[in-house]
Order: sequence, then structure tokens, then C-alpha cells
Amino acid sequence: MYPNRLPPQDTEAEDAVIGSLLIDGQSLPRVATLVKAEDFSADRNRNAFQACVALFERSEPINQVTLTHELQRRGVLESMGGPGFIAGLILKVPTSAHIEHYARIVQRTSMMRRLIRAAEAIAEVGYEDNPDVDQAISRAEDYIYKLRLGDGSRDFVHIRDVLDTYLEEKKLTERQRPDAPTQIPTNYVDLDRLLGGLQRSDLIILAARPSLGKSSLALNMAYNASKKSGAHVGVFSLEMGKEQLVDRLISSISRIESTRLRQFRQGDHPEAEETALHQAIGELAELPIWIDDTPMLTVVEMRSKARRLHMEAGLDFIIVDYLQLMQGEPSPGFSTNRTQELSVITRSLKGIARDLDVPVLALSQLRRAVETRPGQRPTLFDLRESGSIEQDADVVMFIHREDKITAEEEWDKLHPDMPYPKGIAELIVEKHRHGPTGKVQLYFDEKTTTFRNAFVRSR
Repeated sequence: MYPNRLPPQDTEAEDAVIGSLLIDGQSLPRVATLVKAEDFSADRNRNAFQACVALFERSEPINQVTLTHELQRRGVLESMGGPGFIAGLILKVPTSAHIEHYARIVQRTSMMRRLIRAAEAIAEVGYEDNPDVDQAISRAEDYIYKLRLGDGSRDFVHIRDVLDTYLEEKKLTERQRPDAPTQIPTNYVDLDRLLGGLQRSDLIILAARPSLGKSSLALNMAYNASKKSGAHVGVFSLEMGKEQLVDRLISSISRIESTRLRQFRQGDHPEAEETALHQAIGELAELPIWIDDTPMLTVVEMRSKARRLHMEAGLDFIIVDYLQLMQGEPSPGFSTNRTQELSVITRSLKGIARDLDVPVLALSQLRRAVETRPGQRPTLFDLRESGSIEQDADVVMFIHREDKITAEEEWDKLHPDMPYPKGIAELIVEKHRHGPTGKVQLYFDEKTTTFRNAFVRSR
């Protein structure tokens, strides 16, 4: 389109990013959510950044020696200019303090290059002279939409910020951090008695088939932990947007049916419910809960974001919803299937739990085969794309609900002397590395998506 013009690029800023990493390898989490390897225009810088990420993932130090060896192992060192090129990068920046500024320059020029490529692709659509004009315009719009969406990368947003826009009002209250709890209580009496609370550095898997409430249970645990013990909770939601999560929490706290919350935005609600809604919002706004709803999140991005939140605000509990939506980092020269990729992901989640000394609760889907088995009771075998989930996890729990698989009429025929277990959820602790396994009964209110102790069915 402009044959005599070079695409935007700033190799000095790219060199400065790599040089800053060589000065301070621990600064990678500060830029891992801003730039990726493909954002670097120079092949040598792209290779160097990929190698830095690989070292970081393996928890190895990032410095001149380790980066040189890693690039040599990958067979690209000589084409980049040899060890002298790596040494020269360190001399280009006096400090790593401005690494985020350099990374934003790299990010901006990368976006401009993508904009040029999108424009060229749209021009090609026009030159095709497609007789279906609507289809051609739709394709052109897709290019711009994907460009605006980017890689889907977002960042942690404090739940207060979501609530500010929920009713279009500002809440500027601040909260002082209390002493971090030793264990994270779920506030489910029998479960806390069985597990002793959620233990720091543990990887906990909560698995179930769709629509049994695993996301709701995780959110209830997040609320209980932050409300009862002041725990700082980070929620990675790869499936639902932050607004949907907030809707569920508000419904659970206010006891207003989730389907009715939409009517509030139209002004159709009684005064008592409006009061309950505002009380729930005020309560949530004060809780130390952060939400990141980036879809298709990679392991290194999650690790970087969790580390940064831990450094900036303190972190006591991480929730990942859900495991099968995470993406592994590609390894140059190696091909992996999904099971192997998931094994890397679960090992990395366990590494995050140990590195930050927090419990990580990861939700997981189950194999469809569980639905074909009589009774449909889940077992460790049913973990979907299991890989090393069972091996890496310290605790594995399943949700089982009889009212989801047996109609009331059929139940009465099979169990004439037993009441129909409407809303009764059985939480099966199938693996517990530090103690006993067992079963815990909870009550699930589908209208407000709330799990409660089985002996408490009303407020």
C-alpha cells in the first residue's frame, strides 16, 4: 500500500526491554501482560524475549549467562550476533526501573503494524469483488474487531471497580489489610472440619459436570474467605465475564433471584429489594477480591499477574475457573498433545501455589462418560483430559447432585421412605494428601446460586 515506507518499529525500545530483563530478571512479571514475543519486530529480540520467558517458566534466573546458554541451546545465538550481542544489551540501559515504559513503546508499535496488516487484509476483501456485499463487510469488520480485541489480555480489576459501574456510582472507601489467615476457611462447617480449611501451597481441584454449580461454589468460597477472615482473593475467570460474576455474588448476598437482577436496571423492583441490593453492593465493595476475566489465559500470564498482585496487595487465595480453558506455552521444537499440555498447566498451578504460599482452587470439567454410568457418581478416573491432575493435586473434590439425575417421581419409587433430595449437593473429597477423605452435604439454592451448610436453608 505504501511501498516506500517502513512499518512502525523501535528496536532501541526492544533492546531496552531485553537489557532491563538482564539487569533484573524479576522484572518480567511487570511486562509479561504488556508484550509477547511476537510484538518484537527484530528476530533477535523476539528470540531473546522467548528465551527469557522460558527461563522464567522454569524458575531459573535471567541474566547474561543463562540467556546466552538458553539461546545457544535453541540454536539461534550465532545468528543473533553471538554472546557479544547479549553483552551489548546490558550496556544500553542503566537501570530496569523504566522497563514498563519501554514495553509500552514495543506494544504500541506492534499494534500499529497489526493495524497496517488489517488494512491490507481489508483491501484484499475489496479487491475480491464479492457479489455478497454484506458478507464482505462482515469480513472487514471482523478484522477490525479482532484487532481491537487484541489477544484478549486484560488485567486484574478490583471488585469495587466493577460495582462502581454496576449502578453508575462511585465508592471511594478504602480497606486496610488485616493479618493474613494461616488457613483459608470456606465457612462450610463440615468441609472445614474435614480439610482443616484450605491449606496454603495446596492445589485443590473442584470438578463436576456442567450446571452442577462448581463456579457458584468457588465464588461462595471466595466471598466467605474474604468476609470471614479478610483473605485477599484473586479470581481468574476464563469462562464468565466479571459482570456475570458480580451478578452472582450480589444475588447470593442479597437473596434476590439472579433472574430479577436484570429488572433492577429497568427500575422495576420493590423498595425492600432495592435496599437489599444496595446493602449487598456496599458489602462487596469493601471485600479484598480481585477479578481477572481474560479469556484463553496462558500459564506464564497467570503466574505473572498473580505474582504482581501478590507484591502489590498481598494474596491469600487464588481461584481458576476453569482448568480446561487455560492455554499452555508452546515449546519450540517440541509437539505436545492436549493431555501433555494440561499436565504442564497443573504442574504450573501447583508451582504458583507453592511459590506464593496460597491455596489454588482450580475448577475442572469431567468426562462425559460419568453420565453413562449407573448412579453417575464421579471418581478420579472421570477427570477430563486428566493428564497429571490427580498426581499434582493435593485435594480433589467432586460435586454430585441426585436431583439433577433422578426425577422426583422415580426417586419416590426407588426410595419411598426417603425425602426427595431437592437442592442437596454432595461434595465428595476423593483425594486429600494431608488427611482423610469423605463426603460433605451442602444445600444449593439455584435461584440465588448459593451454597449453604445443609442444616441452614434460610437466612
